[in-house]
Amino acid sequence: MPDNAPSFKPTLGLLDATMIVAGSMIGSGIFIVSTEMTNYVGSSGWLILAWVVAGFLTVAAAVSYGELSAMFPKAGGQYVYLREAFGPLTGFLYGWSLFAVIQTGTIAAVGVAFSKFAAYIFPALGPDNLIIDFGITDPDHPLLKIGLHGISAAQLVSLVMVVLLTYINTKGVEGGKKIQTVFTITKLLSLFGLIIFGLVLAASPEIWNANWTNAWEAKRLVPETGEWKHAIGLAVAPLFASALVGSIFSSDAWNNVTFIAGEIKKPEKNIGLSLFLGTLIVTIIFIATNLMYLSVLSLNEIATAPDGRVSLAAAIKIFGGAGASVIAVMIMISTFGCNNGLILSGARVYYTMAKDKLFFKEAGRLNKHNVPAFALWTQGVWTCLLCLSGTYNQLLTYVVFVVVIFYALTLLGIFRLRKKRPDLPRPYKAFGYPLLPIIYCVMAFLICGALFVYQPMQTWPGALIVLLGIPLYYFVVRRKR
Repeated sequence: MPDNAPSFKPTLGLLDATMIVAGSMIGSGIFIVSTEMTNYVGSSGWLILAWVVAGFLTVAAAVSYGELSAMFPKAGGQYVYLREAFGPLTGFLYGWSLFAVIQTGTIAAVGVAFSKFAAYIFPALGPDNLIIDFGITDPDHPLLKIGLHGISAAQLVSLVMVVLLTYINTKGVEGGKKIQTVFTITKLLSLFGLIIFGLVLAASPEIWNANWTNAWEAKRLVPETGEWKHAIGLAVAPLFASALVGSIFSSDAWNNVTFIAGEIKKPEKNIGLSLFLGTLIVTIIFIATNLMYLSVLSLNEIATAPDGRVSLAAAIKIFGGAGASVIAVMIMISTFGCNNGLILSGARVYYTMAKDKLFFKEAGRLNKHNVPAFALWTQGVWTCLLCLSGTYNQLLTYVVFVVVIFYALTLLGIFRLRKKRPDLPRPYKAFGYPLLPIIYCVMAFLICGALFVYQPMQTWPGALIVLLGIPLYYFVVRRKR
């Protein structure tokens, strides 16, 4: 490679890396998922336990990833770890799933969440305002079956957001870094403020005590009747596993910092440390936020919050009529910063795949600003299509358990690489090895197994999406020969 050829420049420090971890994790989930989680478990004890378990799993995985990031301090992160541990097919299946649904679907979902809450302040930007009406009247039309009547103002706002952030990130990592740092610090302070104001201004001892009475009495809300159905013994397992989907999904994307290892200063040290700091900070905030919900709202109010907006219900009790606007602004800040981190980091995986001749050739080139512009725009185009189709939410539901399986496989890769490549330098070794990785893997497979048994319609399609990558891999491999 010529000396003047574009290459990744290590310009991101520990603070920047930590902000990418925290900023990518905090999107819209913490503001809404506790409603559905409470519908499944119906008690404060099980609700908080779900957040604690998700936090433990996240931090345990993050501190284990430090060993892998120190061994392979290059762009691509988890894709590289899986490729090196289990071969190119496993790496490709992860990269394929990331591009098809995991990364792009999350960006689409976060973008639409941004637009929906922007509509609180500017009603004309709402999803009901159709800018382009397809005029379809046949109720059996396939577009109507997926809820696509036309293109709404909310969809256009999400498209503009994706295009804008993609454009900014094609101009170099500095612009994306500044957005990430400013917006992440802002939303961390905002969440801390919401927790403190909630506990000081609106906390009710009566509500708190009532919520913690029979705290471990699990029950499921029956939507048709509005009544609670009690669960005893093993019947609690599928409900708790279902509740964990919300907390795990809200805590996801912490691994995005590994994708941009080539642009981080002292990656062998700073990636592992940023993973630990970022996941720990966010885990504490998520648990504290839910404790605040339980001090302000009854379990029924949490479980029946309109459209799942439990944060909005809490904010109205804290700030009165201005609560809706406060939460709307917070979520707009949160989702904007979250999408910046997702867009910035995801393209680096496709860049590395292209270098392995497993993605579009152009995606493996850097522009004059030393960023993979083609990979960024390819990611952006597919994300926009998902925004327009409205299928991203269903797809994300399908792949949540697949994401956890990939995490577990990556941690198993630590064991495999210690035997397969004992010669590789390991500046940092996984904290708590082998106990923590084993605990994570056992818990992950138990959770995924419970979901597969008790929620098959939300899980087997995710496995199918991943398996579709197998023939695609061999097709790509055959073409590159």
